[in-house]
Amino acid sequence: MKTPGSRLWGLIAAAGAGQRMGGNLPKQHHELAGQRVLDWSLRAVLAVPALQGVMVVTAQSDAGGGQLDGTWDPRVHGCIGGATRVDSVSAGLRALRDLGATDQDRVLVHDAARPAVQTADIVRLVEAVDDNPDGGLLAVPVRDTLKRADDRGRVADTVSRASLWQAMTPQLFPLGRLIDALEFSQRQQTEVTDESQAMEQMGASPLLVQSPMTNIKYTWESDRRWLETILGCNAGEHR
Repeated sequence: MKTPGSRLWGLIAAAGAGQRMGGNLPKQHHELAGQRVLDWSLRAVLAVPALQGVMVVTAQSDAGGGQLDGTWDPRVHGCIGGATRVDSVSAGLRALRDLGATDQDRVLVHDAARPAVQTADIVRLVEAVDDNPDGGLLAVPVRDTLKRADDRGRVADTVSRASLWQAMTPQLFPLGRLIDALEFSQRQQTEVTDESQAMEQMGASPLLVQSPMTNIKYTWESDRRWLETILGCNAGEHR
């Protein structure tokens, strides 16, 4: 049951430099299947029903950050992030507060580099989590055998994949609790790689909502061909 007055917002983390990709252009500005990576992600989030607004967090050095495909939509806003993911997401959450978001409102945090996310899957996440204060995230059960490597690049041991999930985005949490969790991780000087991990450190148990494997992250140049195929099929389904 939803908290009276609780609203839904989006936050797109687009402040990364994409160093693993190489090149001078951040990967969120690469074109895939006719649109920029960032614009694919923005459109998917904007299509979620009852969404109040989306904060796009970019880097200070990102000259293309202000060129948002969604600027025709008054719900799209932008702010500057920080040196780390935690810094950037925290900046985006505070910027949403400045727009009028409250601590009880829910925020979908999505990586710009996951352009193939489907709006229908985001809606499933929102409906499954509802107003649970522990929040939740899209994820997929690990299906492959996992190996741990030693410092020589050889197999050290095999890791059981039972109960293991691969975390994806969006991740959905109450704004106030998420800010508290991120600030806690900063005070503890612990490195967190996603918002769920920050919440877990505060004792939360976020809900895992299964996502299709197609919601992959654009990390390597070799991901381009697969993503262009996925995005082309997605676009065809919505014509």
